[in-house]
Amino acid sequence: MKSDTELVGDVTDELFFDPRISDFDGIAVAADGGSVTLRGTVGSFHQKRSAEKAARRVNGVTYVNNELQVRLMTEFRREDSDIRADALQALMLDSLIPSEEIDVKVRDGLLTLTGTVAWQYQSDLAEDDVLPLIGIVDIENAIVVASDATAADVADRINGAFLRNAQLNDSEIEVSSANGSVTLAGIVGTWSEHDEALDAAWSAPGVSRVSDDLVVVY
Repeated sequence: MKSDTELVGDVTDELFFDPRISDFDGIAVAADGGSVTLRGTVGSFHQKRSAEKAARRVNGVTYVNNELQVRLMTEFRREDSDIRADALQALMLDSLIPSEEIDVKVRDGLLTLTGTVAWQYQSDLAEDDVLPLIGIVDIENAIVVASDATAADVADRINGAFLRNAQLNDSEIEVSSANGSVTLAGIVGTWSEHDEALDAAWSAPGVSRVSDDLVVVY
């Protein structure tokens, strides 16, 4: 197992290595037994999100506490109404999501997505669509997943998806389901496996909620 000092060094190097993070010198990294905390300021919300993803890529990281603050330069500050208009336009141009079912609210740079979609991937795509917009300091995704599809054997379908998946076919993940709500518990070896498992669970028809009780253990 890596020491805290080694983990801090590796995460810092990964932040420097990621070309999407131009304000890496404003980020302070701390580690405590696999749990990493990011503090400081960055110039965009996209950098804040990229920094968290970069830290999660590092071998030995079991949790990332992202306390980064977005501090916009004057030239990147925009009216909330302009940000909302651009967000609605970005959603409308994405043919994979029901943009007519999604609304956007912006207050002091905080962008909130609301509405209803049939699949979790559509909610994720909506967030990805607005993520790069200039002027955003944070995103709250309040989109509800509500599908008419039903599947009594949701847990079996998800377990079957795990068996077909090259990353998950020998994993120790327990799946339980009730009324469209799924809980994943157990141990995975990397954050990549963790994310793959969540994606697979959300892909099953009839799933409206996924509780993540997975633990990353190297």
